[in-house]
Amino acid sequence: MNTHGPAPDEAAQGIFQPDILLPSQHADRIGTRRILDGERRLMVAILEDAIDVYRKQAGAQETRKRHLFEDAETWIEDSDPAWIFSFENICAVLDLDPSYIRRGLHDWKREVRARMAANGAQVVRLDTRAAASPVMQRASGDRS
Repeated sequence: MNTHGPAPDEAAQGIFQPDILLPSQHADRIGTRRILDGERRLMVAILEDAIDVYRKQAGAQETRKRHLFEDAETWIEDSDPAWIFSFENICAVLDLDPSYIRRGLHDWKREVRARMAANGAQVVRLDTRAAASPVMQRASGDRS
């Protein structure tokens, strides 16, 4: 007599029992979730790229690299949520605090520029609020 559990035939039958899902659980596992995952991955990629450019180019001396930094900084500093892929909207969808991220990036830029000044390098100051770059103007719909 087997006293260690169900008989092998009974255990095998459990494998073929259907899992019971509510309709809302089913939708979460297939259709809707798959679409959102793709959109979320795109938003994560956009955010990662902007932060990467910001951090790498915060002390850039070359014009092209400074413009890359300007574009990233302008996008990050813009608090207008009108554009679906704005910094504010991406943070909202990803459940991130935009002001926390901005503070960290400001600290990063301040440290990079302080190190550059300590090493005698010329620190190029950018006024990103004066005029957005053409790329950011096109992205926001400003065609002036």
